[in-house]
Amino acid sequence: MIGTRHWDRLGNGGLTFTRLGFGTAPLGNLIRAVSDAEARATLDAAWDAGLRYFDTAPLYGLGLAETRLNPFLRGKPRDSYVLSTKVGRLFRVATPDTRDGHGKWIDVPSRNEIYDYSYDGVMRSLDFSLERLGLDRIDILYAHDLDIFNHGSEAALQSRMQDFMSGGYRALTGLRDQGVIRAFGAGLNNWEPCQWLLERGDFDIFLLAGRYTLLEQDSLGFMDAAAARGVGVVIGGPYNSGILATGPQPGALWNYGPAPDRVLERAGRLQAVCARHGARLIEAALQFPMFHPAVVSTIPGGAGVAEMAGNLAAAGARLPAALWSDLRHEGLLHPDAPAG
Repeated sequence: MIGTRHWDRLGNGGLTFTRLGFGTAPLGNLIRAVSDAEARATLDAAWDAGLRYFDTAPLYGLGLAETRLNPFLRGKPRDSYVLSTKVGRLFRVATPDTRDGHGKWIDVPSRNEIYDYSYDGVMRSLDFSLERLGLDRIDILYAHDLDIFNHGSEAALQSRMQDFMSGGYRALTGLRDQGVIRAFGAGLNNWEPCQWLLERGDFDIFLLAGRYTLLEQDSLGFMDAAAARGVGVVIGGPYNSGILATGPQPGALWNYGPAPDRVLERAGRLQAVCARHGARLIEAALQFPMFHPAVVSTIPGGAGVAEMAGNLAAAGARLPAALWSDLRHEGLLHPDAPAG
């Protein structure tokens, strides 16, 4: 049985998350094409296993992931699941040869991305997502990809942040205050912008991808600050885009590219400690973030039924307390990171 975590920062009844959620980026044909039948089978397997938190975004497959959720969610009681999507991008119709995402999104609609964190941009993005999803409400909206990885420089990022705080943030606050959404935050690949936003606004929940994992805990200060304010954190990318699931094998991925030697070496040390305790690296990687009091859910992606089954097995594995103390003793866990 998948455990749950109730979050109610605002005192309005809040939201109940399953501790294991479902990230839909792979269903947007990330790196490889997934058939409609395979996508539906994966979603059905997640639902049958008890998962009730689903995260998506317009970016995932340039609209494809949201579209695939539409028939899956249709007919399910709306209060039986929690759904989040994202704002900050709009699309313009393109031709197949000029569309964005070649090599990343496979066999997807021909669209070009337009960053737009303005008030109107957020409102338009919400309307488009509701149409693709076939729903009349979304629980959580995240401002998507306010980070250097996407915007290229600190100066460009700061410009986008200011655009968001003067426009999109007002839209999200209004939507929450009117009860159109239950909560809002930001979905980012770096913890530093999360900290910046936390210090400047009334945010509810952040989705932090790949930066609070068994491999990386530099974000612990942000995590603790979020917990102190009752702000939830959803952990995306708990496997650091692959290496914590596959281990440090040749071609292992980290941050969506080949893992450098320093990452391979650290992952090898993590794997060796896990092996001494009869545990698998993927099990420790998936369970570690859940120990932090700010974390409401962890959402590994699932590109197929087999991966979904692997995530469920990893989440349910029984790991000895000594594993965590040994990882800490060997300097592989931050001294203050909750674990065990």
